[in-house]
Amino acid sequence: MGRPYLTRSFFSLLSERMADSVVLIFARRAGQYVAGALNLKGADTLYGRYWGCIEDHPFLHFEICYYQAIDYAIAAGLKGVEAGAQGGHKLARGYVPKPTYSAHWIADPDFREAVERYLDSERRYVSEEIDELQDYTPFKRSD
Repeated sequence: MGRPYLTRSFFSLLSERMADSVVLIFARRAGQYVAGALNLKGADTLYGRYWGCIEDHPFLHFEICYYQAIDYAIAAGLKGVEAGAQGGHKLARGYVPKPTYSAHWIADPDFREAVERYLDSERRYVSEEIDELQDYTPFKRSD
């Protein structure tokens, strides 16, 4: 479904500079690796970021990216798992929507301005969507 953009060089640098933060979760079938997820461990949170597979197995994505990540976080004494942006399917699996952030620098001032205008609108939309989705989480609200 995607293109392989994480290069061998990326993994070499990741191993060299952040080896203690890398948490890999794999699935095997008949002794062969068929899927995996790359997570990064912060001070108190596991950040799930990349998933890939060479075979399609129903629900394997959820097992590796969510359930096994949660198991790891509990065993490691982490406070939470951040599964990344997007995905209404995460609600049923206990992931409450919250804003995510990134930082980019855009050299061209005209393009930067266009992106800023778009992001102003997008932030409002995402904020409204998060508010609406709160009613569908599997957790009881305290307010």
